[in-house]
Amino acid sequence: MKSIFLLMFSWVIDPVAFELGPFSVRWYGIIIGCGILIAYKMFSQQVKEHGLDLEWATDVMFWSILLGFVGARLYYVLFRWDYYQAHPDQIIQVWQGGLAIYGGVLVGGLTAYLLTKRAQISARLMGDMAAPALMVAQAIGRWGNFVNQEAHGGPIQRSLLAAWHLPEFVIEQMKIEGVYYHPTFLYESSWNIMGLILLFICRSKFKGYKQGDTMAFYLIWYGIGRAIIEGLRTDSLYWGPIRVSQGLSIVLVGIGFTLMIVNHRRQTKEFN
Repeated sequence: MKSIFLLMFSWVIDPVAFELGPFSVRWYGIIIGCGILIAYKMFSQQVKEHGLDLEWATDVMFWSILLGFVGARLYYVLFRWDYYQAHPDQIIQVWQGGLAIYGGVLVGGLTAYLLTKRAQISARLMGDMAAPALMVAQAIGRWGNFVNQEAHGGPIQRSLLAAWHLPEFVIEQMKIEGVYYHPTFLYESSWNIMGLILLFICRSKFKGYKQGDTMAFYLIWYGIGRAIIEGLRTDSLYWGPIRVSQGLSIVLVGIGFTLMIVNHRRQTKEFN
């Protein structure tokens, strides 16, 4: 029985979900799209709970996502310019992967901040509503990397992956050209889900929870996890000898702690 089960899940997932005439619809895009839809639902629900304008929320999500995609691609291309300078035709081929989360977060976050300030809405409140949605989108989006067999870690023994009781389809998808690799996509996805659960526990259990604390928690939690996981990856973007994402993660952790301290020293309005 076990051998039949292993045989069923011994194949590698095809990055192309289906064909529409001359066009290929890839799992990468479908998965990211699902993450965006769920994130929008979470964000809009919190906007309604706080009595804010849903039209404003839709504008924030639309422009943040659109410009965030541009930022994510430019960030990736910039730090791999030696390659893309020789292959300029591949710069727009985002369906092959190559979206840097931090580029999207930075550009999308700045876009959301500017639209929020223009609407005279608290930037702290906006950040608190957006952070859980962002964590969900990142957790889901990493499975697009899984299907593309990218953003993985270094080589690892199959026996170790099996000892962690990972599903067979995950283990086999991490077999690339005969070598098994660390499923760092799964580490980061799981880290975000754990953070989301912990975040909601903190919101409901801790008294004196301030506006801005949720965004601060996100920066700290994601920054710590990404800094550790990035050290396992084989495709890191570098600035000299420094892994860019590790360096930026450390900076974001520092910003998160600073924001949380400022929130409580200034007696910022409580989140409710």
